[in-house]
Amino acid sequence: MKRTLILFAALSLSSMSLQVWGQPVDSNGPVSLLDYLNLAAINNAELKAEFERWKAAIEEIPQAKSLDDPQLMYGYATESMPQRSMFEVMQMFPWFGTLEDRRDIATAMAKSGGRQYEAKRLAIFYEVKQAFYEFSFLARAIEITSENVQLMRHFEEVARTKYAISMTTQPDVIRAQVELATMEDDLISWQKARPAVTAKLNSLLNRPAQSELPWPQAPPYREVPIDFPQVNELITRSNPELQSAAFDIEAARSSEKLAQKKFYPQFGIGVGVDAGMGQDMHSRTMPKIQLTLPIWRNNYKAAERQANAQLQQATQQKVQLENTLASRAQEVLYELQNSDRKIHLYRDTIIPKVKEMVTASESAYQAGSLDFLSLVDSQRTLVRYQLEYERVVADNGQKLAELEMLMGTQFPER
Repeated sequence: MKRTLILFAALSLSSMSLQVWGQPVDSNGPVSLLDYLNLAAINNAELKAEFERWKAAIEEIPQAKSLDDPQLMYGYATESMPQRSMFEVMQMFPWFGTLEDRRDIATAMAKSGGRQYEAKRLAIFYEVKQAFYEFSFLARAIEITSENVQLMRHFEEVARTKYAISMTTQPDVIRAQVELATMEDDLISWQKARPAVTAKLNSLLNRPAQSELPWPQAPPYREVPIDFPQVNELITRSNPELQSAAFDIEAARSSEKLAQKKFYPQFGIGVGVDAGMGQDMHSRTMPKIQLTLPIWRNNYKAAERQANAQLQQATQQKVQLENTLASRAQEVLYELQNSDRKIHLYRDTIIPKVKEMVTASESAYQAGSLDFLSLVDSQRTLVRYQLEYERVVADNGQKLAELEMLMGTQFPER
């Protein structure tokens, strides 16, 4: 019954992971982050392999609680005697509680495998989100650079117009053309980066590396208020790696109990039949009992010490994992909050002011009260801050994805 319940939970969790987002996806054209996560849950080869490993661990349970096969022995006397054939059947039984300990070990390992599967699912989702935000940043970088190429073409046209009516010098026209060529080269570089970025996403979706992907719909930025005590509590309660480590400790405890039973004998119950031949056709049936003799006590003591050491190892590994997760969560939380601050700074203060500066600089240049280098410098500043803003938005999404993986839970989709 316990194995049945565990297997049902495994299949249910698999089904949930395949439909966790509850929306159909066109596998030829994922656009949103939800699309990518759905496809990764369904298609990712590494996740499928982890699920099969979990299923294999579940199948250990009925094997662990089963008796060894009975032994059948047959003998035939070459000399003439009343009973020339002998049959014997013997079933060995381990010491009391041994099968229960084996079952408990296999059950704990199956539960640990279930949590490892969940940890792998979160890790795959984290990788998908990392790649998705890079793809989203690339799309915005190309869009920003394209817009500023158009703006620089406008500036170059203004410079040529002013030069034609002798309101500026030829170097301004040349500077505009050089700056325009530089921006166009930047645009080409951004565009050439697309295959490398999409190859990573395709590998996570189990698609050919060269498959085309449409430009993504980047989720809008939304600040998530959360502090370290909340994060640490969620890690302690929900992180699947910690839960898996707890089940490993449970399995190690059962292994220690199993090792202690090596000091006790196994016993067998069977029956032997001597069959007569010729005129003496009657046979004799003899009940039989068999015992092992556990005399190598140093060997059993070593096994007990080994099991205890493995228990202590599993316990300390869980302690270290808790420390590592808490430390990393603190770092990620700082980076997330720092990116929140920069997003507000760029979006609400710097970029609006720089846009005003570019507009004012263009008007001043056309009026002849500002040199062309100052106009170009203001436009470069705008491009730089726009790209930095998109970079920090992508970084923010990636850090939030890592925090979700550490906590073992997803924030509402942004």
